[in-house]
Amino acid sequence: MATTKPTGDALWNPQAQMPTARAKRLVLTGGEGAWLTSSTGRRLLDATASLWHANIGHGRARLADVAYHQMRKLETYHTFGRFANEPALHLADRLAEIGPVPDAKVMLTSGGSDSVDLACKLARRHWQLEGRPEKTMILSRVGAYHGLHAYGTSVAGLQYNRDGYGTSSLVPETARVATNDIAAVRRSVAEIGPENIAAIIAEPVIGTGGVIGPAEGYLEGLQELCRSHDILFIADEVITGFGRTGKMFASHRWDIQPDMVTMAKGITSGYAPLGGVLVSPRISERFFEGADAPIFRHGLTYSGHATACAVALANLDVIDEEGLVEQAGRLETVLAKAVEPLRDHELVEEVRSGAGFMAGVHLHEGINGDAIAEACTDAGVLVRVIHDNTLQICPPFVTTEDEVELIADTITQALDAYQH
Repeated sequence: MATTKPTGDALWNPQAQMPTARAKRLVLTGGEGAWLTSSTGRRLLDATASLWHANIGHGRARLADVAYHQMRKLETYHTFGRFANEPALHLADRLAEIGPVPDAKVMLTSGGSDSVDLACKLARRHWQLEGRPEKTMILSRVGAYHGLHAYGTSVAGLQYNRDGYGTSSLVPETARVATNDIAAVRRSVAEIGPENIAAIIAEPVIGTGGVIGPAEGYLEGLQELCRSHDILFIADEVITGFGRTGKMFASHRWDIQPDMVTMAKGITSGYAPLGGVLVSPRISERFFEGADAPIFRHGLTYSGHATACAVALANLDVIDEEGLVEQAGRLETVLAKAVEPLRDHELVEEVRSGAGFMAGVHLHEGINGDAIAEACTDAGVLVRVIHDNTLQICPPFVTTEDEVELIADTITQALDAYQH
């Protein structure tokens, strides 16, 4: 059968101004390690780990082989009711073992937005079963990003992701609290009334909102606030989970024990769509004990997808065998040193680093961040602009020190060459 080159006219890109996206479309056709290849044959250094997730790098034949063999054996089967598959069972046990929630149960999803949706629903369901139906509010931080399902849109701390749907919150009873000021959060909780609050959800390091690390004592303060007021604490580790902060989970690094942890991205390093939620015994026990145990009426077609779970297990093996969590911790220091000189650049408002193997270069208002990112791409380094005119840096864990330096040097050269 004859094949033709796709026009791409039918593709509607997510989060895109489509006339611009179509006019400047960049088609990627291959990848190996920290590098990508475009349809024109150019090699591009992936400075963003795709969308924060390509932790073990691109082109791992080992993961492709695992997927192939699992598909030949059993591609998947649903896990509703009493059904399960071996990869899902093994993965759940492993996640419970390595996660920051003691004796956790694990619900598997298809990705980060699914995981946030599940956690927020489960938080509200928990309080209904506790006989405290007034506890429905979900609080989140200004600048936070928690995906774009209905709940993620509703708890977003980025106003432009909340606007345009005919209501202030797609799911009612949500509110934003201060990004890094724990005293201000305490005041907000007092004003709303802790008796009305089901949960507080927080990224340990805000990602899309500008790569913002936690102020000293902030996460610990959130945890203490939640415990003292009987509020569930949800750590959104979709970006930070599986090594990005030099620990398997950021909750380990900042010594917190949330009631739930959402995860995705690094669980498979993007080789298959998968996510999950670690759930503490405080919440899970009632669903596991007794003949009259309630049912949590939530599930996805691909919850516990056998092939995705097999890929996740192989990904975790690679991370362990190659010491990539420790490698990310070492590269955090390398990256912080590499971007340090950018703090003094006349076009730069702020450089944020030191809270994991990632950084944000916040450009002054009026500087065309998209033009800077495009100049970097033209020079062979893929970066992108996130919230508040910030250049995102979040490379794969397999990136070399020289490649980290190349990222910083390329951004510097793009800034130097920029003309208003």
